[in-house]
Amino acid sequence: MERRHFLAASLATSAAAMTGNAAAQTPSASAREFYQLRRYSLKSGPQLKLTESFLGDALIPALTRLSMGPIGAFSLTIGPETPAYYVLIPGSSIEVHAELNLRLGQDAEFIKAADPFWNATAATPAFQRADSSLLRAFEGWPKLTPPAAAATKDKRIFQLRIYESPSNGAHARKVEMFHSGEFEIFKAAGFHPVFFGDTQIGARMPNLQYMLAFKDMAELDARWDVFRNDPAWKKLSANPRYAYDNIVDNITNLILTPLACSQI
Repeated sequence: MERRHFLAASLATSAAAMTGNAAAQTPSASAREFYQLRRYSLKSGPQLKLTESFLGDALIPALTRLSMGPIGAFSLTIGPETPAYYVLIPGSSIEVHAELNLRLGQDAEFIKAADPFWNATAATPAFQRADSSLLRAFEGWPKLTPPAAAATKDKRIFQLRIYESPSNGAHARKVEMFHSGEFEIFKAAGFHPVFFGDTQIGARMPNLQYMLAFKDMAELDARWDVFRNDPAWKKLSANPRYAYDNIVDNITNLILTPLACSQI
């Protein structure tokens, strides 16, 4: 019950921060997705193949049978503590995520395919450790949007950015900032955002996370050059509501490459 009240309070805080443009962009609060973002910490060697096989042969097919998706599966290319795999799982509600492991455990096809991973021994573990976060999509970006290259399996990379704030108030102002013109600046700069999420459960809170898709690093650098030089961004970032204090005091910037099994 305490966790339920905590989630309700957290969602209310984020909703209260979103004004102006958010109302025009939001179809309905119920349309906002929830995202589970898993991270598998690995060692180079057999763990990489075993975990990738688990994702491609067991987990993603099972999630698809549960009508969840598209599912993202990525290898950490640039960032701390490599190697690591990230899995992005969209769902329609908190309940869907809360019941996920139970429902997977009732799927005989999944259990069979997952056996080498799930029943790996201490002597030959499938991974080092796993952790996860639960996020709720921003009102102004309620659904995950894969890049077109995902359908054709063309070359693509992803940038996952995590913004940590020094207080809940600062965090709420940063969420508000996205809904007060930052989405439009991203679009004008030619970005392809995949998702924007407010972390409800996870480490190093309060924080928000978002993902962008690019063809390659050259496009990533070019898009960010356009963004930072946009007069609209300079005006928004100079707004005293967002500039008078540090509303973000730590940024984690990760570059991810999709695994062959990724649907994103």
